Amino acid sequence: MTGVKIVLLAACGLLLTAQPAMAQAPPAPAQAERSHDFDFEFGSWTTHLSRRLKPLTGSTTWVEYDGTSVVHPMWGGAANVGELDVSGPAGRIEGLTVRVYNPAAHQWGISFANRAGGGLGGVAMVGGFKGGRGEFYDQEAFGDRMIFVRFIFSDITPTTFKLEQAFSDDGGKTWEANWIATFKKTGDT
Repeated sequence: MTGVKIVLLAACGLLLTAQPAMAQAPPAPAQAERSHDFDFEFGSWTTHLSRRLKPLTGSTTWVEYDGTSVVHPMWGGAANVGELDVSGPAGRIEGLTVRVYNPAAHQWGISFANRAGGGLGGVAMVGGFKGGRGEFYDQEAFGDRMIFVRFIFSDITPTTFKLEQAFSDDGGKTWEANWIATFKKTGDT
């Protein structure tokens, strides 16, 4: 989503070390619960996406896309991979999102790759869920400046949810939405 940062998370940044099962303490209930924050998204979805064409310019021109999203669990739910494929008058977006739970930090990392860009985005977004709402942040280059980027997962039900991306070029004082997607579940994976 800066170039559509569909989350291919720190499969590049996490190194897991194997330890004997006896040496590991059982996870605290809050930890176990947090490592399943994205379970609601496992499955197949239809999506409608609105994207602001020229973010942070004062533009109010949006383009619409429709398509599908499929999210696959990995590592017992502590990671997942999502595939996005949407098309509209402005073209096609094929994206790949990777999300990995960091049990030491009790946070998720989200990374995105856009097929048109040919690579995984830079720094992973970091955050988590509280009260049925997920918030994730990072800082990225946008043109010739650094900005903050925010994802918000909201309106989560067993069959629907919303994802909004917003940019801030004033240190997070104000946010401008530039990517709003709604999802409807069509099946399980």
